[in-house]
Formats: sequence, C-alpha cells, structure tokens
Amino acid sequence: MDPAAPSLTLTAPVGDVRSLLSGLVDATGWLLTHWYVLALLSAGSWALAEWVVRRLARKASAERMTLELVPTRHFDPGLEEIFRRGVQLARASTSMPWWAPRRTKAVQIRLRADGSSPLRYRIEGPAGGERLLSITPFGPAVTVQRGRPIADKPRKYVVRAEFILRGKPTASLRNVPLDPDPLQPLVDAVCDLRAGLGDLAEVRLDIQRAPKWTLRARRVQLMSDARRRERREAQRAARWLRQDAGGVEDSLGWQLQQLIGSKSAGAGGGRRLVMPPVPRRVEPAEALGKLADDDHLVRVQLLVMCASDTEGRAEARLAQLQAALDVFGSGSRWAMRGWHLGPWRLGADRWPSRRSFERRWELGHCQPPRPNWVRLEELTGLLKPPTRHCRLPLLAGDLPTFEFGNPRLLLQGIHQGPDGRRRLVATYARETLFEVGVGKAGGGKTERALAQAIGWAHAGGGLMFVDPHRDSWPRALPFLAHDTLADRIALIDLGAHGPAPQVSSWNPLDMRRGQIAHEVVEATADAFASVLGWDDATAPRALTILTAALAALVAVNQAACQAERPEDQTTLFHVRPLLTDPAFRTTALAGVEGRLDDETRSWWRTVFPTLPADAFAVVLNPITRLAANPVTRAFLGQAAGVYNIRAAMDTEMIVWVCPGGNGPTDRLITALLARDLLRAVRSRRDAPEAKRVPFRVYFDELITLTGAAPETIASMFEDFRKYRVHVHGMTQLLARLPAPVRLSLVQNASTLASTAGSHSAVAPVTAEWGDEPGPDVVAALDRFDHYVSLTVRGRRVGPVKITGPHLDDVFAAYARPDQVAAFERAARITAGTAPLDQLTTRARGQLDRVNAFLTQLALTTTPDSQEKTYK
Repeated sequence: MDPAAPSLTLTAPVGDVRSLLSGLVDATGWLLTHWYVLALLSAGSWALAEWVVRRLARKASAERMTLELVPTRHFDPGLEEIFRRGVQLARASTSMPWWAPRRTKAVQIRLRADGSSPLRYRIEGPAGGERLLSITPFGPAVTVQRGRPIADKPRKYVVRAEFILRGKPTASLRNVPLDPDPLQPLVDAVCDLRAGLGDLAEVRLDIQRAPKWTLRARRVQLMSDARRRERREAQRAARWLRQDAGGVEDSLGWQLQQLIGSKSAGAGGGRRLVMPPVPRRVEPAEALGKLADDDHLVRVQLLVMCASDTEGRAEARLAQLQAALDVFGSGSRWAMRGWHLGPWRLGADRWPSRRSFERRWELGHCQPPRPNWVRLEELTGLLKPPTRHCRLPLLAGDLPTFEFGNPRLLLQGIHQGPDGRRRLVATYARETLFEVGVGKAGGGKTERALAQAIGWAHAGGGLMFVDPHRDSWPRALPFLAHDTLADRIALIDLGAHGPAPQVSSWNPLDMRRGQIAHEVVEATADAFASVLGWDDATAPRALTILTAALAALVAVNQAACQAERPEDQTTLFHVRPLLTDPAFRTTALAGVEGRLDDETRSWWRTVFPTLPADAFAVVLNPITRLAANPVTRAFLGQAAGVYNIRAAMDTEMIVWVCPGGNGPTDRLITALLARDLLRAVRSRRDAPEAKRVPFRVYFDELITLTGAAPETIASMFEDFRKYRVHVHGMTQLLARLPAPVRLSLVQNASTLASTAGSHSAVAPVTAEWGDEPGPDVVAALDRFDHYVSLTVRGRRVGPVKITGPHLDDVFAAYARPDQVAAFERAARITAGTAPLDQLTTRARGQLDRVNAFLTQLALTTTPDSQEKTYK
C-alpha cells in the first residue's frame, strides 16, 4: 500500500469545501454585478402572479349577486338582531370557490343616494351566499329583493375618497346608540341632494374575515411593542428614582440627620439602597385590545364616491360625508387617506391611487392599504337599513312637484327642504281617494282645500264644494273668474243675500232623467230619517207613511215625464195634500194605479184608511217647516229643477253649494243634498269604469254636515272609490263626528292632515301616525302649517311638515278681481237662478198644475171604484 494514500483521503473534502465556497463567492459577485437580472426575474415573477390573481379575481367577481333591503316604517331592530346580521355577512364573505383570491372573498354594503330615495341599502356578495343573505334576522320588517343593476350616466365632476382607520390600532370605534339611528349623519349629509343637478353619493363598506396569519403576526408585534414600552417605562422610573434618591442624600437636611443619627447610634451611616422598579407584566387583553380574540373580527374597506354635473357640489358632498363619518370616531376613527398640499389633495383622485380605487370600486375587491380590523360590534350602525329612528328627508322622487294645469296632480302644500328650497308638492289624483283635514278654526284647513280645488278646476276637473257658511265662495271667486271656467261653474246659494235675492231650484222627485223610482224614494226617505232620527224601531209608522207617499208622487212624476209634461211634476210639498186632501189623493192614486207595485197599492187601500189623523203630524211637521221658509219653498218647490249632480259629475262641472246655515231646516236640506249625491254616485254603475269621469267633493265643516246625514257621509267614504268620486272633508274635531263617520274617515283616508289645535283635539290624528310626531309637536304648529301623511305610488309618505298654500301667493297669477261680478252672474245663470218672489209664486201654483195634469190623466185611465178605498 502507498503510504501517501491516507493523506489524500483527508485533503479531498477540504478541497471540495474550498471549491464550494469559491463558487458561492463567485456567484455572489456575479449577482452583485448583475443585480438587475435578479430584480427583473423577481419583478417578472410578481407580475405574472399578479396577472394570474387578477384574472381569477375578475372571474370570481363576475359571479357576485346583489340584494336590496327595503325596511318598513316601523323597523326597529335590537342589538342582537344586528349582530346576527353581521355574523351572516362575515360568513357569506367566504362563500366563494376555492380558487378565488382572497380579495374577492368579501361582502359589500352599498349606501347610495341619487334622488330616487333618501338612502338605498344594498348588499353585494358572492353568489353562493345569496340564500344565507336573503333570510335576515330582521323578519318581515325588512323586505329583501333581488337588486337590479344600476347604470349611472357619466357626471362632469367626480370625487373619490378612501377612508382608513387612524388612531390606536387596538382601540375601538365609538359605540353609537341606535336611537337616533347611527345612519342619521349619513342621511343628513345627502338630504339636500338634487337629482336634477346630477348629484350622486355612494358609500361602500367591504367586509371580509381577518387573515389568521396576518393577525398572529400583528399580535406578536403588538405584544413586543407593549413589553418594550413597559421596559422603557421601568428604566425611566428607575432612573428618576435614583436621581430623586441621590438628590435627597446630597441635601443639607439629610446630611445633618445622618450626622445626628450617627452620634446617637455610635456608628456611621451608609448610603441608602435604592431598589429599581420591576417591569410590570403585560396583559394580552390590555395590550391587544380588540385584537385579543379572533371571534367576530373582520377586515373592512371604506370607499366613497360623490358626483354632480354642477361644479363644487361633489366636493361639498364629500366634505359632508367626511363629517358624518366623524361621528363614529373615538380611540379609533375614520380618516381620509392621502395628503393635502395647499389647495391640492393627493388621494384616491390622483395617480397612483386612482386606478386601484376604480378597480376595487367596479369589481368589489377588498384590498385596504391598512389592516382596518374592527369587531362586528363597532359596525352596528352600518349593518342594517335605516330604522324608525332615522329622520328621512322628503325628496322630489318621494313626492311629486305640483304643476299648474296638470290633471294628474293634486296640490297639497309647500314643502321646505333641508337646503331651504321651497316647492309646491302634490299627490297623484288617481291615488288621492279620500282626504281628512283636522285643526282649529283659522288654522288653514279651508284655505288648503280651496287651493286644491282651484288647482283641480283649472286643470279641467269637476268638483262640488259644500260650505254651510258660504265664506269659501267669495274667497275662491277671484281665482276662478276665468272665461274658460265660466260655462262650467254653478252656484247653489240658499242664503238669499242682497235686496233682490235669486235662488236656484231642485226637485228631489224629478224623474226627467230616467232615474230608478225606488232609488229616488229611498234617497229622499233616508234623508228625512237621518235628520229626524227615525229608524225601524223608533218611528216605523212615520217611515212607512213617508215612503208610501213618496212612491205615489214619484209615480205621478214618471207619468208626467212620459207625457212630456215635466213642468207638471209633483214636489216634496205635495206630500201634505196627498195625506190630508182626499180629492187630490184619490185623483193621484187613480192616475198611477198601474205604476205602483202590489204592496204599495195594498197599503194605500187597506192600511192607510185605518190610520188616525194625528199619525201624519210627524211626517208633515218637517215638510211644513220647509214650506214656511220662502227660500227652501222656492228651491224645492219647482217641478223641473235645474240642479242635477249626476249631470254635473259626468260633464266635469264646478258646483258650489251653500246650504245657508246649520238650523233644523238647513240640516234637512243638507241631508237631502247629501243623500241625492250618494244616489247619483251609485247610479254611475250603469257606466263602464273607464268612462266614469273623476269628480271631487269637498265638505267644509264636517261637524255641521254630518249632524244632518251621518250615515250618508260615512257611506260616501266607504263606497265612492268604486265610482271614481273622491271626498275631502275638513273638521275642527274628530271626536265630535259621529262614530260611523269618524271610523270611515280614518280607515279610508289617503291623506290625513292636521293643523295646530289643542292636545286632546290632535291626539286622535297623531295616534294614527304612531305619535310620530306627537300631539305636543302638532299642537304647537304655526298658522297654515300642517303635518300630513300622504299616499304616493301605493305607499304612505310622511307625516311630513308642509305649509298650506295661501291663495294670494300660490295663485296670484290666476287672480281676476275685475271679473268677479261677471263670473258670479255666469255661475248663477248656469245654476238656473231666478228671483225669489218669482219662484215662490210658481211653487204655490204648482198644486193647481198637478191637479190639472192628474185630471187629464184620470180621463185616459180606466174608471175604477177606488174612490172610497183611498179615502
């Protein structure tokens, strides 16, 4: 064996190591020399990975869905319900395919205001989480519907902002209470948004689960920082302690004390031993704060975009939203990302952040530049739609703006927006079925109703305004005095004012227009019964007598109209001779024998002769009162009256009715008119629904009117909708209305309004609104101010505060004071008025004309031995 062999085996590994080290040194040198190659390789690898991730992220984003949450007016969730919703959102954020990048695993809350609603609340998230997100813990108080895509038109001015959490990373946002709603600052920030100017504001909050490994690394860093701070504090305390101790020992007092003490003790004193403080143990819960636990910890991204077609409005809107987000600030707060350099702001609107912002905005990617870790409890205010504690603004999209001459709109009042702008607001005429106005005298109820009626009249609509006190007519007359309305208006005034009063005429028993006989009889008899308090239990005989008498008179009128002699018809005042004059009764019943039904004929033959003379007093008494008043005698005593409410409805007439007062006779007239109105409206069933012309009836002083016909007014509020006739009623006190009327009013009211009044007077109205606002607020309203709940597009709007329209302001351009006299003459001519004396004389001679007609009629009728039967 060669003696040198062992040495070779020992030196070979050493050479290999040297070669390896030499190679590493050479490679390191080459890399240092050609560092750009490594940089290019790294950049290329990163770019390739980012390209792949972005392609996958776009593909995942295309599979997202949108839900829109619409709360009811009484939505009032608890903290537990909101927290559960947050847990659902966090869970739904992971409902993505396994290959989806983390930036796409998020759920987005979108708060949007563009003029269509005060604040739309939408949820956008993975398609796989739709079933989870569709069933909310809010129950039926929130409607969840599939959100339609929103296509925004380009705006001229757009500003963008990204908000990040500033402050202590372990501190929490402010715990904002639920009452008032935490969303109220955001709603207030967009309350003056104007869709006509292209205003748009949208806030997007992305929520995703916090990454575990990043959270652990952050916790380690926070604990290390906390321990380091504690050690520094301990060292600082020890240093100050030694300085304090050294200062004390060097003082003259301490030296004298030591000198005296050493002599007395016989030994010298040494320096005091100072024990440095030990660093305090760092508690994880205290050092980590909200990051101590993994449960319900999420990462968020907050993006805001505002736009407008008017310069400066988008920037102002962003500043308002920034102030609104300050409400959530405490140890941690939302701050706008970027820097301010003089007049310039370097942020999401500038390179290089803008491109990243737009990508995340369009695709819904969650990539906040900072961790932005929060607990679900901190987001309570944003995890739900607006609640009942949120004061929502009234936008133009919620309540249309009134347009003069538009028959589709009905004037309601003047609304002042949050920005101070005032506009005339309206409801849609086809939806405004019944209205109720309540409030004290002089509060503006009648003024508002007059403005509405005048606007409706100028738009071509027909109406009837019933005012027992007549004050509304001279108030409205200057604004109605237009040539275009002259042939459509009629004044039925029973006040008989002036030295030469003129009165119109009406025969409730007139049969010229082919009315159904039993409906005319029923309407007239019911009018008497409602005023006099008759019913089948208290006055059955009076009702029977009056009904039989009216049936006979209506039959006579049918015969007169068939003979083309309408001027020979009977009137209400012929009930008296029919019951008390045997000759007239015999002639009348003989002439209409074949026109009466068997039961009525049998009653006249068998029952009537057995009645005592005093049985007729209860029937004749109200008719005698009507006859004793020359105005009512003239108005009701004409055979062929002019007043015809059915024709007025069908031809869109404007009828102003002033009964003349609220005495017993006036109440009877009102009851007759009301019952005839009810009959006329119900008679519209003979016309197809599409051909029923809309007609509006305004009742001023409902207390007076319902005192005459409570059941009739109640029936109007219940039945008129089917026949396209709509009722508007005004009253000072709901409590003074009869129960049937009050219940029908409140139940069917499309619009419920109240001016100021006593606490007890407005309380029934505010109770219908859930006491929001309460009676104290409504009772303190200024004159002409109203709180009104309205119906628009099938949903209730309000109650909102509006100012009642004042005729002199709103309709100033329509005022024609110089045409008032001519217009009133035209209204009286249309109503067929004649001098009171002339009509009274004609009414007195009507019995002779009827007798002459009946005599002629009897000659054409087969003789019968009925003379003794009817006596």
